[in-house]
Amino acid sequence: MQVSISLSGKRISLILGLLASLSLAAGDWPQFRGPSHDGISVETDWNRDWNESRPDIAWRAEVGIGFSAFAVAGGQALTMGHKDGHEVVTSLDEAGGEIRWTHRFPSDLGAKFYIGGPGSTPTIDSEAGRVHVLGKWGDVFCLDLEDGKVLWKRQLVDEEELKIPDWGFNGSPLLWKDRVLLNCGRSGLALDRETGSTVWRSDGSEAGYSTPLPIRQGDEEAVVFSSGEGYSAAMPDTGEVLWTVSWNTRYGVNAADPIVVGDQVFVSSGYGKGSGLFPLGRGRLSARWTENLFRAQQNAPVRIGDHLYGIDGNSNSRAKIKCLDWKSGEILWEEDSGYGALSASGPYLVYILADGTLGVAKADPERFMPLSTMKVLERDCWTVPVLANGRIFCRNSKGSAVAVDVRRTE
Repeated sequence: MQVSISLSGKRISLILGLLASLSLAAGDWPQFRGPSHDGISVETDWNRDWNESRPDIAWRAEVGIGFSAFAVAGGQALTMGHKDGHEVVTSLDEAGGEIRWTHRFPSDLGAKFYIGGPGSTPTIDSEAGRVHVLGKWGDVFCLDLEDGKVLWKRQLVDEEELKIPDWGFNGSPLLWKDRVLLNCGRSGLALDRETGSTVWRSDGSEAGYSTPLPIRQGDEEAVVFSSGEGYSAAMPDTGEVLWTVSWNTRYGVNAADPIVVGDQVFVSSGYGKGSGLFPLGRGRLSARWTENLFRAQQNAPVRIGDHLYGIDGNSNSRAKIKCLDWKSGEILWEEDSGYGALSASGPYLVYILADGTLGVAKADPERFMPLSTMKVLERDCWTVPVLANGRIFCRNSKGSAVAVDVRRTE
């Protein structure tokens, strides 16, 4: 196809923006929990029956110690890891796995009762050609998507006197209009997207470990943050807090992202705490129900229909995949799977277990319905698998990464 365009800057910018939008619509996963912040891929036509057609491993790579998931957009797959005293942002070719660029900055491993390394996922802004990164100890970078060049940077602990959570900052950046929102402080912090300057900040209390979640509450936009004491929703333009959920978890580990549907918010955490569903409102919210039979230590479940599917239990426990009813919190079934993480695509669950077994199951509220499994990595796999553009991107804690080609061949 031949295309003729004028060389005016406005015309080129318009076309580049359109191409970026088309790229995202094709099945990209530009941020943690995917394009809609719910852990659900837009992929529909992909190979789920591995007994009939076993998928190939497209590539393998080593990306450093940590639990950063993949962000996939613009032909690149990005993640973070720790190598030789540095946190490293690695950009891999989505199809072939070749390293396109890396960005390194000094960092402590932070191996406190676990292997350590970063847990935040890069956030890709395809339209602007940028990547936003939050490091474990408060280093924030805006990088050029093409070559990894630093466009701006901040050190928030030094510059904003923030308190570092026990296991460092692990929430991923959220892009909202002209701002970068970060889970830092009691109820978030906002930076200017273009310059990195601080727009607003909450107090310096210890942050939780979830990623900021954009929501609509009535006619208002809000963003949900976690702290060591619970969850709160703040106005993204001013930082004004709309509501709070008191949710005291052992060690302050409120790590799993909340789920907001309609006028209700679901929260869950591990260490025996459990889950709760809260009607939205103002001030301190009161629970519709709470229970302690589903405990998401790190990764949030996914909501399909009126049901939630996710991993219950801690990484060092006999964890299970469970299905629970959204309206009541009743556990409908459980499977002795062991620890891991999952995402979804339509009515299908995509899960990886701690031992490196990747699987697909039908999301059925009556029973666990596995369809396909294959061993793709060595343990420990705690990071959510990402289905984007016909490939499933996975990694383990030691930094071994893999892309499984699930494109249909016929």
